[in-house]
Amino acid sequence: MDPPNPAKSNKRPPERPKPDPKSHSSSSAASASDRPDTHPSSAKKPRPNHGPHHHKPGHERRSKPDTSSSSNRVVKASHVLIKHQGSRRKASWRDPDGVRISATTREAAVERLQQIREEIESGKIRFEDAATEHSDCSSYKRGGDLGPFGRGKMQKPFEEAAFALKVGEMSDIIDSDSGVHIILRTA
Repeated sequence: MDPPNPAKSNKRPPERPKPDPKSHSSSSAASASDRPDTHPSSAKKPRPNHGPHHHKPGHERRSKPDTSSSSNRVVKASHVLIKHQGSRRKASWRDPDGVRISATTREAAVERLQQIREEIESGKIRFEDAATEHSDCSSYKRGGDLGPFGRGKMQKPFEEAAFALKVGEMSDIIDSDSGVHIILRTA
């Protein structure tokens, strides 16, 4: 014969007697005026601080974005690129075979870009028009507009310069593996 299984037992545990709400004996627990109005499990208790709280992936708490120019997650910029013999790719829309670019020294590219920058600063030419006319980047079609980009999307020197600029500010000449640039932060 099998031992009795308590889970299958039809016996109920003995019921405890319910306290009489009208009874005011001194032996009872706290009187109604001494008891809290809420159930103990719903009482607010301070939560212990056990270090950083980890959220499920995709449920991270997000803080308000920092609006300072150097810490934005995304910027928008335009640029003028002048390639030279040290550029990683010698060809451009203006020089498909790279003949002119291969013959241009870095110093000559910087000098040319400095002249373009001075014309922009003096108001002689708009930045967009300078990019359309002089840039070796295919963004010339959009007046040098690169659109929005985040960190890690551009070459490091270019990215650092773009994120350091204030909206509407133009950079000094920036060197990258692509060539030399001037950057205008637009957003």
